[in-house]
Amino acid sequence: MSTAIIDARGWQSSFDLKTGEKVDPESDAQRIVKEVLQKHPYPGDMDKGSNRWVSDTAFELIDKYMPRFVFLSYAAQYFSLRYTPMTDEARSSIIAGAFREAERFAEVSGYTTIIVGTGDMTPLIDNIDITRLDGLALCTNWSARYAGLYEPSDKDMTLLSSHPFIEKIVPREEVVRLFNGSPDQALRVPEFLMVARRGYAFKALSPTMKTPVMIPSDNFTVPVSLPGSEISDITCIRGEIEKLISDRNIALIILEGAGINDFPLPYRSCSNGKEWFSYETGDAQYLTISTGEHRFFDYPKGYKYYDETDVNNDFPFSGYFKSIPENTFASSFPERSIAVGNKSMFMHMVTGADISIECFSRNMFNQGTMAVIHRDNK
Repeated sequence: MSTAIIDARGWQSSFDLKTGEKVDPESDAQRIVKEVLQKHPYPGDMDKGSNRWVSDTAFELIDKYMPRFVFLSYAAQYFSLRYTPMTDEARSSIIAGAFREAERFAEVSGYTTIIVGTGDMTPLIDNIDITRLDGLALCTNWSARYAGLYEPSDKDMTLLSSHPFIEKIVPREEVVRLFNGSPDQALRVPEFLMVARRGYAFKALSPTMKTPVMIPSDNFTVPVSLPGSEISDITCIRGEIEKLISDRNIALIILEGAGINDFPLPYRSCSNGKEWFSYETGDAQYLTISTGEHRFFDYPKGYKYYDETDVNNDFPFSGYFKSIPENTFASSFPERSIAVGNKSMFMHMVTGADISIECFSRNMFNQGTMAVIHRDNK
């Protein structure tokens, strides 16, 4: 059983992660995690201390749990860049601050670090309104570049095919072929996947999401900093971890919103997708990195998420995630691992770490912190 511990500014309670039922017995691991949560309240997604919170929380957990593998996500700069208008100078400064925090972690912890930038951001030029079609169009999970299309009319297809902001419209069969999907996986892929041109974002009905000022660019390559490595694809990162961790502690650091244009460290330019598809910052990119295989189908872009929503669903604290993804590196690593990040849901769902601590936020509303203990027997 995986245990979730929620800390809402001092109020703490433990739950079964899958069922949401309260858990009363307290293990040694739970006591350790509760102490860390109480000592490190989350300042907020765009607070200046948000990335520092990631490092400081990780230091505390490392001291108490002594893991061999650490997975960190620094995302404050991504949220700020996406939603806050700023000058080029301010933008450069905020990204530089994220790198300084990652370097502080490396220096203090002594871990060998693999630093991955999720890709450059680009200013939002305009939206592509897909709310008035005859068919159904859906955007999912923070995606700007992709949207799903279902049962479009001939009029819809004529309009969309000639739209100057749309790069291409890909039928389901082509998406499934590209990622070697199974018949079951194909059922969750939209009839058509629409791809926006750089700088444009699909706009569907979404009452909770703020309007961005910057969005992920079409990042077909992203920077990976690992001196001595010759990898060329983000699917190769897991293999590098497996090779290096035999004789040293490893920290995999994800820097959201940082791409090749902003990367101050020596890096390898690594493929971030396949053919016409590039990963945006999100669950598919994280899972591809942590598993070493393309993971488009876990939560496909533009899928009918509402078909899988039910008040009785498992994993009530995990947002749109409906199961714990398989084959992540840390989930099969026999020694201790942790994950810390200011990216809610991702730390406990896509990293596979024994113990994770993350902000407990939804659509950037700060509700406290959450820890998840997947394993406490190492």
